[in-house]
This record gives sequence, structure tokens and C-alpha cells, in this order.
Amino acid sequence: MNVRNLSASVGTLLLCLALTACGSKVKGNTYEAGVISISFQSGGKATFSTPGDAASCTYTESGDKISVSCNGETTVFTIDSDGNLDGPPGSFIPKLIKHK
Repeated sequence: MNVRNLSASVGTLLLCLALTACGSKVKGNTYEAGVISISFQSGGKATFSTPGDAASCTYTESGDKISVSCNGETTVFTIDSDGNLDGPPGSFIPKLIKHK
């Protein structure tokens, strides 16, 4: 393997590692607390459910913050050290526990 091929291989490997590290932390997971649940799908889509109601939502991720927008309102959750979601301080939303 020559130096040019080695450099290209190392560059490709680093790019793959960087993209993996920046991947979604919540996609494919459901978080629940009592009767409240949020399911995160690919493409920035989520479903927020309460008894008798389910809202189609969108979400974005930035570090340990997850912004969920439903019906024109955005709620920012924080991923804690256990991988669960903490609602905004002072809100009625309890800690949402990750279920696989």
C-alpha cells in the first residue's frame, strides 16, 4: 500500500468515526413516564403520546439536548447520564425512562 492509499484510507476511517460519533442518540428509542411517551423515528420525526391522544412531532439534537416540537410548541429535554430524558426544569414533565 503506498502513502497516497494509506492517507485516503486513514481519512475515510476518521470521517466514518466522526459521523458515527455525531449520530442520533435517541432515534429508534421510546421514552416513557407513566402515561406519557415519546417515540423517536428517523428523519427527525417523533410521536408524543398521552392517553387518547398522539401528536406527530419533529425533533433536533444538539449535544445532550433534544428539542421536540409538537403543534407549534417546542420542549427541550436533556439526556442524563443514564440515557433517560429530563424535562425542562419547573415543568410538569417527569423524567422519561428509555425503553428498548
